Amino acid sequence: MIIAANLKTNLTRVETNKYLEEIEDFIKSKNLTQEVLVFPAMSSLDSNESSIIVGAQNAYATKDGAFTGEIGLVHLEEFAIKTILIGHSERRHILGETQEELVKKFNYYKNLGFKIVYCVGEPLEKREAGKIEMMEYISSQYEGIDTEYENLIIAYEPVWAIGTGLTPTLEDIQDIHTELKMKSTAPLLYGGSVKVTNAKEVLALQNVDGILVGSAALYAEHFCSMIEFAQELDSK
Repeated sequence: MIIAANLKTNLTRVETNKYLEEIEDFIKSKNLTQEVLVFPAMSSLDSNESSIIVGAQNAYATKDGAFTGEIGLVHLEEFAIKTILIGHSERRHILGETQEELVKKFNYYKNLGFKIVYCVGEPLEKREAGKIEMMEYISSQYEGIDTEYENLIIAYEPVWAIGTGLTPTLEDIQDIHTELKMKSTAPLLYGGSVKVTNAKEVLALQNVDGILVGSAALYAEHFCSMIEFAQELDSK
């Protein structure tokens, strides 16, 4: 399974390095074999020689250049980063990234062979509009995306559940993951108020290949427990 942490705008570089060390020590002590990804804040990116895959939460589709407030390929290459998060709902809905912009970014980093965690999901009004309209909305987020890309991971995250403490029912999660699996054979993660108290139940669902954890991942102890849950389920 794939257990990923999006640290968002949290933890300094010193704190992030300590966090990664703690998780790596736990993985080694328990002989865990799950794929673990961590996406630190931009200013907290650093060299990493552990088994944890460190990725960027965002980068512009450029090597370098006149793009104020952005980072490019050269900044990722400095730390040997080859993994990127694209399409997170906060980038779409708060920062206004369009599908066209996301496709450009996706294709740029795809052509460089990056591992891409591509996020899709719906706001509350689309969910309340019914399944057909909800699925049409989510399907539009696949437009222009190579769903057969070998280094693709898709993360489904209901926008209305992120950071709210609300989650769809387990039946709802399994239902939509089953639908989305028909769109791509890529590993499919669930994100949206995943926490240590519900992670094991979510990971046990059919067609859930892992989780993308936000605020709950800031507690290294909780994130470690989620990795161990995945290991236990894989061992059954």
